[in-house]
Amino acid sequence: MAIRLITRPLRDFTDANVDLNDIAGNDGVLFVRDGVGFAGRGVAARIPLLSAPGFLDAVACDDTVATLGSDGVLLGWHSFDGESGEAILPEVTVAKASDGTAWVTHVEGCSVDLAPPSSTAPRATQFTVRPGVDVATYLRAVAAIRDAVQRGEITKAVVARDIFVESSEPISVHALLRRLRASFGSSYRYSIDGLVGASPELLVARAGDDVSSNPLAGTTPRTGDPVIDARLAAELRASEKNQIEHRVVIDMVHDTLLPWCSYLDWQPEPEVVAVANVQHLGTRIEGKLSMPLPHVVQLMQTLSPTPALGGHPRAAALALLAQHEGLARGRYGGSVGWCDRHGNGTWAVTIRCAELSADRRVARLFAGGGIVAQSDPQAELAETQAKFQAMLAAIVRP
Repeated sequence: MAIRLITRPLRDFTDANVDLNDIAGNDGVLFVRDGVGFAGRGVAARIPLLSAPGFLDAVACDDTVATLGSDGVLLGWHSFDGESGEAILPEVTVAKASDGTAWVTHVEGCSVDLAPPSSTAPRATQFTVRPGVDVATYLRAVAAIRDAVQRGEITKAVVARDIFVESSEPISVHALLRRLRASFGSSYRYSIDGLVGASPELLVARAGDDVSSNPLAGTTPRTGDPVIDARLAAELRASEKNQIEHRVVIDMVHDTLLPWCSYLDWQPEPEVVAVANVQHLGTRIEGKLSMPLPHVVQLMQTLSPTPALGGHPRAAALALLAQHEGLARGRYGGSVGWCDRHGNGTWAVTIRCAELSADRRVARLFAGGGIVAQSDPQAELAETQAKFQAMLAAIVRP
């Protein structure tokens, strides 16, 4: 049966202060940053992600809002290895734009119930944390990759490890999203098919002929002490190791996007991007696309994985990771985001995330760091421990 969408201003349904986290709840989909984005309930269609370009062409939409994304969007994910990905068309989607415009898009015939999910009384929960890849394997992998860089085989690769958090009670996705909003509101927060996280890294966004990316590479902790954090940020900027790691990523993203662009510009010096628990070097890249405009999924697929999650040169780095890393990354290190029928959309790198088991009692967390010639395995281990704290604290916090 053909799908027909209807889009009307949010005020036609309810108070415009509806919380997107409440719309997504435990079982919906979410992609939002600073209160701007999309949340959906129900599944009208589920398709392979690479079928997304063109899928909405066959979906009619009665749209009285007429703004970016108001005539139907798909929310989806793309795996690290690029071999899999899915997109979902929700039965009901609530959207909020940066200019304050808000709307509801729903499948014709579906009821629109925007009530928040019912809350349940909190129950005492016990958590245990165990490693996935053992620490010794991780340290050997870092040393092996560092040695490969020193031999000139590659320029950089990102070694990751995983941990498992086991809960005596099902983990509430809705509560987890609210906690992430409190600590990571300026990150891209997402929830789709048990993949939940808060990524500070924009892989690529397209709005008409505007294209942008904000790669991050190079990390130092945050302590909560402004004086210490300022010193750590200055050391991050001055670090040759982190500057090399960052430059490799910027050059790859720039060189990949440039053939599609009439012009492409970037910040002359990286800035320090602070999130709740760590600080990164980040560089904003912006440009204008040439005709014919590429679909954002095509741009995403070409960029992912960047050297910020994979390595450079890509093929050689990924081969070394497959040999030494000791884990299947799945969706970690890929991308998550949305697209519309016109090829617009926003995709973030899938980091600071947890993959939840079907019964929501187990969460798999990931963290990694870029390895270059100066990398020290113990320092890299400490960096992953700092990165784990984002999701770990959000899950186990009462």
